[in-house]
Amino acid sequence: MTADPPRQNKLAHYLLRAVNKAAREHRMLASGDTVLVATSGGKDSMTLLDLLHRRQRSSTERVTLVAARMLPDRQCGRAVPVPWLEAYCQERGIPLVTEPFEIAQELKETDTSPCFRCAWQRRKALFRTAQRLGCNKLAFGHHADDVAETTLLNLFCTATIRRMEPRIALFKGALTLIRPLAYVEERAIVDYVRAWDLPLAGEPCPEGMDSRRRLMRRVLRLVEEDCPRAKRAIYKAVERNELTLRDLRSDLRECRKQIAALNPCSTAERRET
Repeated sequence: MTADPPRQNKLAHYLLRAVNKAAREHRMLASGDTVLVATSGGKDSMTLLDLLHRRQRSSTERVTLVAARMLPDRQCGRAVPVPWLEAYCQERGIPLVTEPFEIAQELKETDTSPCFRCAWQRRKALFRTAQRLGCNKLAFGHHADDVAETTLLNLFCTATIRRMEPRIALFKGALTLIRPLAYVEERAIVDYVRAWDLPLAGEPCPEGMDSRRRLMRRVLRLVEEDCPRAKRAIYKAVERNELTLRDLRSDLRECRKQIAALNPCSTAERRET
């Protein structure tokens, strides 16, 4: 396979439209932001980094990008080699930080999901790095398929209707986690990586082969054979549910205000008790 720059540029144009839509609707980026991009070196994170760099060159927002590569002591998935990533970042003027962390022994001893423990420790390392570098945003490469799979996992396994949020404020607002690829489907990323001829190496994570998320992926593929827009439908359904709950909470607060206004004495008594 060889790189196809014209096709990559064409695909980047359409992918950036989805990224810009997510950034606009969820207020992900603003001038003055310093964004730590979680760069595992896989197809998703490399697509995220490349698209954010392209956006940085054309957007009116003045955003600083910093790439972060966490280096666990255990192989986890396909990724570009570190020297290749270093050359990529240097050519584009993107600072790259690498941070090793130990996880292999913990995975041998844990009774919980190895994927969960690995992801949690990786995320903690990213939080520390973002704090040390003074970054106010942390960008993950989760895409539309991840959002849909998480929604199904929550529905089937925890009986909750909850998605993977595109934007979350953490640590009392000191750090905001963003997912600019939330509207980008995985198949579009695969096409982009092929046109780029990204030098991915390594083997898929062995623990992920039998994970619940992989099961949800199979379910989605079966559903999409008859309903091609299933992922978008799931996203919209959760969004409508959240809006309905928000309206109900607003109505409840208004009712409480009206009750308090009609009977101020009972309100004062409740406060005393």
